[in-house]
Amino acid sequence: MGETAGEGGPDEAARYLAVAVADLGLIARRHGLDTLGFLLDMAQMEAEDIVRLRAGREGR
Repeated sequence: MGETAGEGGPDEAARYLAVAVADLGLIARRHGLDTLGFLLDMAQMEAEDIVRLRAGREGR
């Protein structure tokens, strides 16, 4: 079951969060907050994994 843009479902949320935390990670590292940057990178990877897994499930 795909979602349309702007529907606000979990797929769209995960995509948005992946981009948002990537931006936050850049800001954190730019200001020397390396541990926070690392944690935000982990959150980005988790969001991207969710997007990838859900897309794979829909492709079946």
